[in-house]
Amino acid sequence: MRLGLNLGYWGAGNDAANLALAKKADELDYAVVWAAEAYGSDAPTVLSWMAAQTSRIDIGSAVLQIPARTPAMTAMTAATLDTLSGGRFRLGLGVSGPQVSEGWHGVKFASPLGRTREYVEIVRKALSRDRVRYEGEHFQLPLPGGPGKALTLTVHPVREEIPVYLAAIGPKNLELTGEIANGWLPVFFSPEHAGEQLKLIQAGAAKAERSLDDFDVVPTVPLVVGDDWKACADAVRGYAALYIGGMGSREKNFYNQLACRMGFEREAAEVQQKYLGKDYEGAMAAVPLEFIDATSLLGPKERIAERMQAFSEAGATTLTVAPAMPDPESSAHALEVAAEAIELAGVA
Repeated sequence: MRLGLNLGYWGAGNDAANLALAKKADELDYAVVWAAEAYGSDAPTVLSWMAAQTSRIDIGSAVLQIPARTPAMTAMTAATLDTLSGGRFRLGLGVSGPQVSEGWHGVKFASPLGRTREYVEIVRKALSRDRVRYEGEHFQLPLPGGPGKALTLTVHPVREEIPVYLAAIGPKNLELTGEIANGWLPVFFSPEHAGEQLKLIQAGAAKAERSLDDFDVVPTVPLVVGDDWKACADAVRGYAALYIGGMGSREKNFYNQLACRMGFEREAAEVQQKYLGKDYEGAMAAVPLEFIDATSLLGPKERIAERMQAFSEAGATTLTVAPAMPDPESSAHALEVAAEAIELAGVA
């Protein structure tokens, strides 16, 4: 198992500090640094900036939103980033959610499984530098009956294959990930609850008659270093409450549904009720300590090492940390502690 770093969304007033963290991770031989996008900063611009100022670490999108770009545009972006970084780009994709897809991008949140399958097929076809012709249910290239011409990507990516990761939560999406992707980007991954998720990925791989020997399981986990792990958990409450309570509507919140499948149905309902009622402090307090501990790295180095061992045994192959520390200096120190902990755990 290797370490990664997730910097999340850019533009929160800590941009320079985030770049310093990427450089620190590069120095510590972390495998990859990821950037995200929602409806603020875009990931490719941030990744190109980081690629220009690092030398060894991979750069990855976690994720590029499928409704935000045509598959051809994503292939262009992936090829460009792979070229500029010297072959260090990892392409993470996700369908986002109904509120962002329809409210921000103006794209109907319909048939997410079918759209994702076709999208990945077109991206890979373009990156292989084949002439792109595609007739699917959701995408047709070129458009029929018009002047469109089947074209070939003019950029030569550094590698023959750029790895594709999917951010999947629901059971059917997990099967699709096992069937078509090179890796999985889970959120709120718990070693104690991951077995059923990985079985679904294995089922998808079996359907496609493919091996998972090189499949990359890349959970993002909050990292808080300190003497008292329970006090450390408080730094994660805002993040957990936002996703469980407010990342989606009352009827369709994928993260809330995940918490329910993990056995926290009553608590998840309370968090959502309080969050949507704008009682944010109450929502944070309602997040179960057990949920935070199961999905985070909390406490001193020795305790973090124990949890890293559990993540490795559960199937994680790249453990991506997201420091939830109060300042840039303590975040950089947390990256050092994580690097020491994974060596202590004996799973590096």
